[in-house]
Amino acid sequence: MNELVLRRALLTTAILGLVLGLGVWRSGIGPLSPDTIWTAATLPVVVTLVISILRDFWIGRIGVDAIALVSMSAALLLGQALAAVVVAIMYAGGTVLEDLARGRAERNLRALTDRAPRVAHRKSGSGTETIPVSQVTVGDELLVRAGELLPVDGILIDASALLDESTVTGEPLPERRSTGDALRSGTVNAGEAFVMRASAIADESTYTAIVRMVAAAQTAKAPFIRMADRFALLLLPLTLLVAGTAWYLSGDPVRALAVLVVATPCPLILAAPVAFIGGVSRAARAGILMKGGMALEALAGIRTAIFDKTGTLTLGGAELIEIDVAPGQEVDESLRLLASLEQASHHVLADSIVRIARHRNLALSQPHDIREYRGEGLRGEVDGVSVAAGSRSLVLGDRPLPHWAEGGEARHRNAQLLRVFLAFGGRLAAIFTFGDQIRNDARDTLGALRSAGVSRIVMLTGDDGTAAQRVSDLLGLDAVIADAIPAAKVETVKAEKATAPTMMVGDGINDAPALAAATVGIAMGARGGTASSEAADVVVLTDRLRPVAEALRIARRTRRIALQSIIVGLSLSGAAMISAAMGHITPVAGALLQEGIDVAVILNALRALGDGRFEHDRDWRIGGS
Repeated sequence: MNELVLRRALLTTAILGLVLGLGVWRSGIGPLSPDTIWTAATLPVVVTLVISILRDFWIGRIGVDAIALVSMSAALLLGQALAAVVVAIMYAGGTVLEDLARGRAERNLRALTDRAPRVAHRKSGSGTETIPVSQVTVGDELLVRAGELLPVDGILIDASALLDESTVTGEPLPERRSTGDALRSGTVNAGEAFVMRASAIADESTYTAIVRMVAAAQTAKAPFIRMADRFALLLLPLTLLVAGTAWYLSGDPVRALAVLVVATPCPLILAAPVAFIGGVSRAARAGILMKGGMALEALAGIRTAIFDKTGTLTLGGAELIEIDVAPGQEVDESLRLLASLEQASHHVLADSIVRIARHRNLALSQPHDIREYRGEGLRGEVDGVSVAAGSRSLVLGDRPLPHWAEGGEARHRNAQLLRVFLAFGGRLAAIFTFGDQIRNDARDTLGALRSAGVSRIVMLTGDDGTAAQRVSDLLGLDAVIADAIPAAKVETVKAEKATAPTMMVGDGINDAPALAAATVGIAMGARGGTASSEAADVVVLTDRLRPVAEALRIARRTRRIALQSIIVGLSLSGAAMISAAMGHITPVAGALLQEGIDVAVILNALRALGDGRFEHDRDWRIGGS
């Protein structure tokens, strides 16, 4: 029988037994006495609990469920059948409540698995065929219909596509993609049907990797939770000692029974798992995949943050930073002519320039009479106008810069940037400056990390010192380590880790060893860095840096909620045990009181599912979080 069904059946049996026994007690009519009915309703819970404890003992685990067994058994032996059935209801109800809480916390994670792509529509010479997603091969052209999931990772062939990426990245608004853009499996076609080319098989696509990480998140057990299990072992002998002392001093075994009852079950083993599963689920909704509670708890203790530069603190590509145009020239027209010419180029910047122009909805023309000078630029004709684009030497030769261009030249003289000069009709018309631009949210992210208690932020990069120092100065970092090969990155991470818990944030294959060496490795996985994502403990699915700070906030809030639940729950249980030992609480009242404590700590633990932005976090801080 399914465990969930069994637990609900036990709870139903105990409740019916309590109600029936009370009816017989009040009316005095019935073939069986109330005590017999209450005993019969309690025994199924006792037998099931004995089997569970023996099974756990066989695998080397002992938990405080043993207290529930002792309390019910003692109540029956002492003739307190009503107390026994109330404890049975309390225990069975607690397990059902825990199942419901876990189910709510895991629902968002299971949803990812349940909606995994199943089929794909592959184009062939005879039309379109529907095949299982497992049969898709790299290079297949796939039709994605309106409202369908993208079956595998791929490249957009059609002119544009509108995608809902909220499940994968957490971004709420649909994103417009253009020809040549990378597409990820698991996202939803929010617009018209389009054609894409598969760039990975199903098992190696983004969504399958997400499902694997979700499976790890559901099965991994945090050190905090394992610590809670070990600490729970101390409660059993402590409870027996208090109960025995109360019996010895009072001579009343019912007092010992009351102590046992109020100690059952323990909030410690209810609150921590629910809170950590809730935290992992909350992070998943924000486009942050944590590989289980272990990663979440480790992240909560971070004090040092190390960032890679290219693709992490910066955008990691040749981004258009600035356009200077000659007097009388228009920016859009200059960009249109440049992009039209670059359609014929194989240079690394060409695709970026064309993409930028199309993003601005500029109508490109077909270039003619193209002549490309490798490493320098190209010349050609666009709309009957002679156009040249490329290096200063190609476009201007020995001629000096005109006055309008001197300011930009001075600004970027020592920077690691690429400048594209554009001339048409024989005159310099515009200068386009490209570079590895700092992310828009980098400063806010680093500020949020410092506010959260990260005391040291380091940039670790393989780039040269000049470029690295420029980024560091702009962002106010504590230290910069440049010209670092992967082995040196690992040594740096280990050195920082020896001083304080350290997270490493990176995106490239060369960052994977450093991510694995850190206390917590965080991979910027939006661009498909499989090696870094596999090596990391946390994967950020959206191409933004801000989720790194959000991940830390969620981790610390989750740990704080778990600690609150445990400390408050144990404190209330301890106070109730002392009161019961002094004779102020009867076994039945103690069972009801403990049930209220359990409900309270589980409801508090479920707060980890929420956003928590409007809570007064600092006022509730516990344990140095």
